[in-house]
Amino acid sequence: MASRRRESRAYPLMSRDEVEALIADGRKIVIFQDFVLKVDSWLPYHPGGDKAMLHMVGRDATAEIEALHSDEAKERMLRYRIGKIEGLWRNFVAPIQGGTFRTLAEIKDASAVSSSSSSDADSAKGNSSCTPDSSRSPSPVFESTGHGLKHRQGNSRNEFARPASEDPTVSIVSETDDGMSYLDSVTREHIRLDLDKYPSLEPETQANILAKYRALHQRVLDEGLYDLNLRGYAFDVCRYIACFLLSLLCLHWNQFALGGILLGHMWHQLVFTAHDAGHMGITHRYHVDTVIGIIIADFIGGLSMGWWKRNHNVHHIMTNAPEHDPDIEHMPLFAVSHRLLGSLRSTYYDRVMKYDGVAKVLLKFQSWTYYPLLALGRFNLYFLSWDYLIDYKGPRKGPGAWHRWLELVGQVFFWTWFGYGILYKTLPNGWARFVFVMTSHIASSPLHVQIVLSHFAMSTADLGPQESFPQKMLRTTMDVDCPEWLDFFHGGLQFQVIHHLFPRVSRHNLRRTQKLVQEFCNEVELPYALYGFADCNKQVIGRLSEVSRQAAILAKCQRSIASSGDLSGHGHHHHHHHHDD
Repeated sequence: MASRRRESRAYPLMSRDEVEALIADGRKIVIFQDFVLKVDSWLPYHPGGDKAMLHMVGRDATAEIEALHSDEAKERMLRYRIGKIEGLWRNFVAPIQGGTFRTLAEIKDASAVSSSSSSDADSAKGNSSCTPDSSRSPSPVFESTGHGLKHRQGNSRNEFARPASEDPTVSIVSETDDGMSYLDSVTREHIRLDLDKYPSLEPETQANILAKYRALHQRVLDEGLYDLNLRGYAFDVCRYIACFLLSLLCLHWNQFALGGILLGHMWHQLVFTAHDAGHMGITHRYHVDTVIGIIIADFIGGLSMGWWKRNHNVHHIMTNAPEHDPDIEHMPLFAVSHRLLGSLRSTYYDRVMKYDGVAKVLLKFQSWTYYPLLALGRFNLYFLSWDYLIDYKGPRKGPGAWHRWLELVGQVFFWTWFGYGILYKTLPNGWARFVFVMTSHIASSPLHVQIVLSHFAMSTADLGPQESFPQKMLRTTMDVDCPEWLDFFHGGLQFQVIHHLFPRVSRHNLRRTQKLVQEFCNEVELPYALYGFADCNKQVIGRLSEVSRQAAILAKCQRSIASSGDLSGHGHHHHHHHHDD
């Protein structure tokens, strides 16, 4: 430890302004364990994809980095140190999320304009906020509610700095002709509800939550919850083999539907182990676990592990953010947030998710189409996997680069045994093939319900860059309460909150970790959302219907403006509808 401390003295102390200027200059700067890291050169090599790193620019990413990386990776990161910081770091909004940064010259101009007394106070406070927080009305949150507005760092206020009115319909009357003001009012309302329910976003409060979370992480380590649970995986493997052999037996007896269901059940179960492997939750060694994941996902399941990792890493750090989290970006099929009705630009897919005619029709019925569409989800996953592998979206260099070639071999292997061996050679005719493909793919679809269950009904509000990692995870994720004997069916996904806090803990140890997390939540007064399976489903369907209803209100706003052009009338219409709800 002493050597590391001695080494750390060699790095210059950097101010928040210097960091801002570097980012304005296009550098990718991340704060990790009080060090300033410049990670530009690592970006193309990062096995977890470039997007995940871009979301952390300008932020203290210590919690996120420690949650998702192996010890070797964390050691490797220290190579990129260029300086260190002191005191509490106030996060910037990353450029990929619309944050704007000023060069040193611009910062100097700004401080020359502001009164000298306040700039003295600033330098005394180190890197805390550019203006004393007390001068802000009513909360720093409204600085960054991504609405296509450019996020402004520091103390410039945007329109979200005014208090959210008690009645969201008051702000309806606006000059805009497209009902966007209605969506904004709902956004403000959601943020207000979250602010009431969750701890304050003051840097001190969030730093305290982070410190307690770190202590909790140490307990998880000390109690051996990271240890390999060999017994659990041995039982799993027996189940997989039994399912596969029974499936082949059914085909031998011409029971095509039953054979398909058993194969689908095997895929459904296998994904849980692939999920552990993708998070380095089995041996905690990057290459070993990734190869296990590729064998399961690509060779046995026909899906790309690399695609999933790139997608999933962003999901873990930007959970439930409508414009950043690919796991809730299913336009035009579903929208789980009213914000998606405003044609948001997805930073993940790099395109606008249009709220167009098709979306208007599909979202009307989304609470009815939810299960049928999820049942066919596996076909979409094939497409996404091929798109990822053919388009070479993974890292082209670095430790994870060769995985793509193994994945391509896996895809050939899968279509040889499944496509040629079973579908073409074993099954007698077209009808048998159709039945077998549909039953096997639909039987594995409870997985898709399980994956989205924990997030679709939770908050999608953006509380700004000051919110700590553990608070964001607990606000955007819920757990499914199920009896222990059913754990095999949920495969660890029922402990999604625990998994989001400690992604590298194997699913066999999540139930034991849950007790520690429950204590942590009570201590820092963070609500922990836990519902029964049926209730979870009700919550999700409820959320889907709510967004459908918001879409109807939006259409009404747009129609009344179009027909009358009378803004006061428009406000009136809306007010009336709001009470009908």
